[in-house]
Amino acid sequence: MRLIVDPRRGDVEDDASSTKHRSLLSMAGSLLVEVSLPKLLLAWLILLIVPAIVLGVAPLIATSWAAKVGGQLGTQLLGFVPVVILLAILVLGWLFGRRLFHLAESSFWSLNALAVEPAYAMCRESLRHVAELMLPEAAEVARRERLRAWTAALSGILISGLALGAVLLAWPASRWIGTAGDLLAPRTLAWIALANTVVLVGTYLAVASLVWAFADMTMPPPRDIESFPRASPGARSWRIAHLSDLHVVGERYGYRIESGRSGPQGNARLHRLLAGLDALHASEPLHTVLITGDQTDAGRAAEWAEFLDAMAAYPAIAERALILPGNHDVNIVDRANPARLDLNVDPNSRLRKIRTLSATAAIQGTRAKVIDRAGKRIGKTLQDALAARASGLKSFADTGRPVFSTAISDLWNDLFPMVLPPDEEDGLGIILLNSNAESHFSFTNALGLVSADQVRGIETAAAQYPRAVWLIGLHHHPIEYPRAAKVLSERIGTALVNGNWFLRQLRPMASRAVLMHGHRHIDWIGECGGMAIVSAPSPVMEATNDVETHFYIHTLEAGSDGRIRLLKPQRMTVAGDETREVS
Repeated sequence: MRLIVDPRRGDVEDDASSTKHRSLLSMAGSLLVEVSLPKLLLAWLILLIVPAIVLGVAPLIATSWAAKVGGQLGTQLLGFVPVVILLAILVLGWLFGRRLFHLAESSFWSLNALAVEPAYAMCRESLRHVAELMLPEAAEVARRERLRAWTAALSGILISGLALGAVLLAWPASRWIGTAGDLLAPRTLAWIALANTVVLVGTYLAVASLVWAFADMTMPPPRDIESFPRASPGARSWRIAHLSDLHVVGERYGYRIESGRSGPQGNARLHRLLAGLDALHASEPLHTVLITGDQTDAGRAAEWAEFLDAMAAYPAIAERALILPGNHDVNIVDRANPARLDLNVDPNSRLRKIRTLSATAAIQGTRAKVIDRAGKRIGKTLQDALAARASGLKSFADTGRPVFSTAISDLWNDLFPMVLPPDEEDGLGIILLNSNAESHFSFTNALGLVSADQVRGIETAAAQYPRAVWLIGLHHHPIEYPRAAKVLSERIGTALVNGNWFLRQLRPMASRAVLMHGHRHIDWIGECGGMAIVSAPSPVMEATNDVETHFYIHTLEAGSDGRIRLLKPQRMTVAGDETREVS
């Protein structure tokens, strides 16, 4: 057949959401055209306007109530009221404390993700980009590190100054002592609440920007690892195949969201990769095949089915495989429309989590364990932890009800981190994190966050096996790479929102842990603060069908001093397919 347009080679529609073919400015323009205004207004109402009013009104209500409590009239009755309220707060804290803490923590980091981090990061990276363009290519590493430190300080000062300016403008309209009559004038109360909110958020932003700048300045700079130690005779070692960002699609000729026609079609490359890995394992056995997220391109059922079918064809690989959630697995609302918005009451985000949990349980359910937080130790297997919830998860997947239930989100938070304990007291343990920030908007799907609860889980596992060495897997990169960027868009916005904090929490175990991640599709091996960090390239995202790609086999070795050592990696290529070259 002679075709004027060959559908097997795709067309411009396949590039609609591709950052390789369209600029962020162009995609933002399309987003404004396609966005659903009713959903956007409702989302603003739920996520921004109502919390802002509550935040601004709270000081007025609190001071008004305190004035009444302290008054002469009705002292006995009013004295009874605060006792009842205090008891109610204590009961709610006892019953729902952990859930409320998750909500508070999520809201705190969401504020950072919405206000502090984008503003600070945009300012910092813009300054760095301009400054580094002025540096000669042969500039010393130390000079570049000093430049990065001072641009962090300058950006913190600039953002803090702008925030304080907003505070000064809003201050005359704010009021912090309320009266009972305020509730009778809702229009006036709304303006006062808005001014109060600007003052409170602006003050926080001013302080937080300086704190972030100080954290950046004092954080040990990330550096490339340029040489690797030789293997020690008799030392225990483990071979880890590190894969990431497979972006499995559900169509035979389907393209990936980000790469469009700049990337491969279908999943043939994944099958070649697994076949090569299976052959390698037969001659040089692997300990683990770690896949650090984005197993799928958009978390759809057909994509998970294709991924599981591919793994099932290679049982020796599947029984060693470990997976964890990436942003494309759980945060892509609509692969064809980045303007699509999910509301909190929509079932879709919970469905994506259910699919991810189901696939995770199928791959590693009998091997991975969850943290017993009450007992402060490693608890039951993932399969056992899900057993009592399996029927409820299946029912929700079939019906999408109950709409307002938080049970799935609570379960999701409870299951991470997952831990594969070491087989011996001084062996290798593996910890799997969920580093995805909650997102209901495809355009902001890439933000990352590691919760304090997960860090406590890491500490629990490490305390139970104090002589073990650890491999910690997550999806997002905790820190920006120490390399110059060609364009500003390469530098902005996809690292962990709390990456500096996260790395600081891991400092006590830095000498006996290696961090492995994906997300950016960048091939980098380095260290920060004494902890080795390995970034995996994507073996499918950065090349058309005919071009070869690669990944690595890493060897981890436990030294006699209890430290973990990263030996020279083995580079594995995945051949292209000349017969499916896209012109």
